[in-house]
Amino acid sequence: MSRTEKNLLEAFAGESQANRKYLAFAKKADDEGFKQAAKLFRAAAEAETIHAHNHLRELKGIKSTKENLGEALDGETHEFKSMYPGMIEEARAEGAQGALRSFQFANDVEKIHAGLYKKALDSLGSNEDVDYWVCKVCGNTVENEPPDECPVCKAKKAAFYKVA
Repeated sequence: MSRTEKNLLEAFAGESQANRKYLAFAKKADDEGFKQAAKLFRAAAEAETIHAHNHLRELKGIKSTKENLGEALDGETHEFKSMYPGMIEEARAEGAQGALRSFQFANDVEKIHAGLYKKALDSLGSNEDVDYWVCKVCGNTVENEPPDECPVCKAKKAAFYKVA
């Protein structure tokens, strides 16, 4: 890998993290009533997304939808099989209850995401119209209609929002 490719990977990671961080900052600013600061954070987050997409494009990291679904499936599977289990054990050993809960939610939901990606890959081209709902507490993602209670975190149906 060339130095430029390494730099593009580092820049992609940094811009991606900045996007997520700024969206979290915008939510907090909204919660505190600072609408203008929230708008600025969201605008900057959008710009960071553009930067990240540009870097990923230069890395040839965006392929066909079939290949992208396969890569997403592999990534989610790696997370729930290899990445999160060790993090869960370390958080448990250290008594870090908040981190433990966060890791467990993510691990459980990555399994669900892998299943959804596999289903999408298997049915690619069928043009089936499916709605997706996401739990704002744990990230659980479901098809068509949200359950009365989230099976991952036990949040009520109202915690789910429809993804456009």
